[in-house]
Amino acid sequence: MPTADLILAGARVRTLDPARPAATAVAVTGGLISGVGDEADVRELRGPGTEVIRLDGAHLVPGLTDAHSHPVWGLEMATGTDLSRVTDLAALRAALAGAVRVDGWVLGYGLDHNAFEGRPVHRELIEDVLGDTPAFLRLYDAHSALASGAALAAAGVTGPRDFAQRSEVVCDSAGRPTGHLVEHAAMDLVTAVLPRPSYAERRTRLLDLLAAMAATGLTGAHVMDGGDLELITAVAEETVLPLRLRFAPWCMPGTDPDGLAELIALQGRGGRHWTVGGVKFFMDGTVEGGTAWLEHPDCHGEGTDAFWPDPEAYATAVRHLHAAGVRTATHAIGDAAVRNVLDVVAGLGPGGRGAHRIEHIETVPDELLPRFAALDVAASMQPPHAAYTRADGTDEWSRRLGGPRAGRAWRLRDLRDAGATVALGSDWPIASHDPRAVLATARAPRGAAARSAGLSGLEALEGLTTHAARAAGESAVAGRIAVGLRADLTALGLDPVEAPADEITEAEVRLTVSGGRVTHRAG
Repeated sequence: MPTADLILAGARVRTLDPARPAATAVAVTGGLISGVGDEADVRELRGPGTEVIRLDGAHLVPGLTDAHSHPVWGLEMATGTDLSRVTDLAALRAALAGAVRVDGWVLGYGLDHNAFEGRPVHRELIEDVLGDTPAFLRLYDAHSALASGAALAAAGVTGPRDFAQRSEVVCDSAGRPTGHLVEHAAMDLVTAVLPRPSYAERRTRLLDLLAAMAATGLTGAHVMDGGDLELITAVAEETVLPLRLRFAPWCMPGTDPDGLAELIALQGRGGRHWTVGGVKFFMDGTVEGGTAWLEHPDCHGEGTDAFWPDPEAYATAVRHLHAAGVRTATHAIGDAAVRNVLDVVAGLGPGGRGAHRIEHIETVPDELLPRFAALDVAASMQPPHAAYTRADGTDEWSRRLGGPRAGRAWRLRDLRDAGATVALGSDWPIASHDPRAVLATARAPRGAAARSAGLSGLEALEGLTTHAARAAGESAVAGRIAVGLRADLTALGLDPVEAPADEITEAEVRLTVSGGRVTHRAG
């Protein structure tokens, strides 16, 4: 019997494995868990080369996995000036006036829709403090941006455009672009001419970010985009990634059979600590941007269109990928979008169960809740997003939806009660990647979500472990602490199940182990 590479001893182990719920020691061999029990149970696995780490009563749980993140593409989004603390127009103008130029551009990200104080998003609100400097400011939802006149000119954008997906270059009554770019295709017109960092800069930022994620207890992430696979391939050949990354490349409207074949061919591509597993769709956009697909218009008369101009084309693509054994994840925020995705999965028949998931689900009526469990569709949700809303309903998200729909916000508790798999994540860089914040806000909802009860401590932990594994089809290899499963482990100073929610955000991360390799050690 091979000896262990690593033994963690003196811990309070919460395994989430019904066969052995608790233990005090765990052994790791070749990246897999080789022993679970007390120290006597793993003693025979100790050899001269075994590293033994005493955790002195720390709480060891299955490795925390962010079920929705963008750690590669997000580096591009989170470039320039952080505008996430800007709360009004005066503060925005001041931030832009003093912003550091990036190759002659002002770049910003994380801007809250509420900072415009109810005004339409328009470049005239900021151009006098920018002069001739081109500026590109991403709003926090990553589905819209504000570009200055100089930026539009650099990209050759002089008027409206037609797109294969629901995107818009917003223009005034004279056909002049206001600078408000809604959805990916419109934003891509300007991102194509933005300054691009070197490979060395991107490599350094990626490894720094993944190390920072590991320091918060994360051992892996479901990456809801295709990322920069060339960058990942190169970096993973040079070093071991601190996190295990599972990519789901995008399938956009207009994707033809050749494009679907390429997505199918990508499945299983990977290297150490990364793989391509699944495809990501968009059924709608965001509530604040007016592009969430709703059963009834929002207060501006918007939100009645799907992201796919022909929703049947979406259904056809899902059926094609499903027949090829490809898992899918679909961004669906509005009630009509969620209903449509559930209908499509139902049309796949009994053989279509368990391989599909819906991302975000920000507002959903009662009658759709039981369909998640009935169809075995995972609900992948991001509790920290509700922090962009306000409990009193004065924020842009709540105002657009109106009282009844805003009252059905982020229904984690109701979905769990209905028997659904509820995987939790952050959607970094939309919100902090720290899983402790995800755990806390899942238990004590904020903003518009505060009107409903949160999850229990155990349910929140399951959202980042067993339910995250289930949503990825990895229950047989991850999500629990049991012999033969991947050695992804997180040790915290507090019990994430029993400690008060407000204390979890400050819990010390004693140790993070991903694939049997220590990626963070306190002190």
